[in-house]
Amino acid sequence: MIEESEVERAVQWLVENADKAAQARANREYMDEYRKTLRATIMSENKDQPLAAQERDALCDARYRDHLQAFKAAVHEDEKMRWLRIAAETKISVWQSQQRAHRP
Repeated sequence: MIEESEVERAVQWLVENADKAAQARANREYMDEYRKTLRATIMSENKDQPLAAQERDALCDARYRDHLQAFKAAVHEDEKMRWLRIAAETKISVWQSQQRAHRP
């Protein structure tokens, strides 16, 4: 049985972490979009090369690899917040089901 105090803590966690979760999602979205900008910027540094060579060089560039590592961290934080939110919501849902089952 899930206690009411656990549900209260889950709701409180959702409220207290809403901004952190939103920031994690914003960071992930920004990093995903910036990846395209960074690739285009690096490609433009080699305008004299064929397009395929520009793209190959951009994808191998240390700046692009560093960005991918940062993007990986942003995705991890966003997914962690998402699963913690799902866990809290599930706990609340189970408690609600338990309460309905115990009604006369």
